[in-house]
Amino acid sequence: MSTAIAIVGAAGRMGRMLVDAVEHDAAAHLAAAVDRAGGEAVGRDAGELAGRGRLGVTVGDDPAAAAAAGDVVIDFSLPEATEAVAAACAAAGRPLVLGTTGLGEAQRSAVAGLAERTAVVHAANYSTGVTLLTALVEQAARAIGAHSDVEVIEAHHRHKVDAPSGTALRLGEAVADTLGRDLAECAVYGREGRTGERDRETIGFETIRAGDIVGEHTVLFAGDGERVELTHKASSRGTFAAGAVRAAHWAAAQPPGLYDMRDVLGLGG
Repeated sequence: MSTAIAIVGAAGRMGRMLVDAVEHDAAAHLAAAVDRAGGEAVGRDAGELAGRGRLGVTVGDDPAAAAAAGDVVIDFSLPEATEAVAAACAAAGRPLVLGTTGLGEAQRSAVAGLAERTAVVHAANYSTGVTLLTALVEQAARAIGAHSDVEVIEAHHRHKVDAPSGTALRLGEAVADTLGRDLAECAVYGREGRTGERDRETIGFETIRAGDIVGEHTVLFAGDGERVELTHKASSRGTFAAGAVRAAHWAAAQPPGLYDMRDVLGLGG
């Protein structure tokens, strides 16, 4: 049976990739596409926006109508839309695959409330490789983190508007949680001038924005005499879209709850 997928943020870079990924998946089809009200994409064919030719799905601006049309909603839009999307999914009883990062308290609360009623997969990165990287980072933190200086280095294209990336922050959280630290207290975001000797309890973040880099993340564990570097490099955004579609299939069969890509891949907590 084909999974009907509704995409919110269909006109964005990831939204267009999602449309393409759904059309490449023989077990899925595009049921609805949504973009921001007043945007130039509204009223256009979603397939044409994605460069696939006409699909017969017109981009709308109503998340409620999209949720009602699909079996699962995938949202890669903006934090400002999250509450409306969560409300639409709650009203229609639809699972949500959420790729939006930078959520505020009210938006996180809306997502948590939705998870009490239906399945919600929320991940900063839907790449299967990044999910595996996070698990490996936690293993490394348990083994050598307390005796290492830990740095998270990330690089993305010049158009990315937030820094550090949501994935970088998630990797930092993975280290901090494993070591019993509070990332809000131990994170250091860049260095300049006479910073003094490094505190081993801190977790550093370095950000690169340049060219068309899709996404690169490295977690560095540097001890005395040796270091371990765990790295993931993405060469195509298609891997993120394919992972989100995989998550949509999985979420359609799950009970209410808040999940992430580890659950989707069966990697455990």
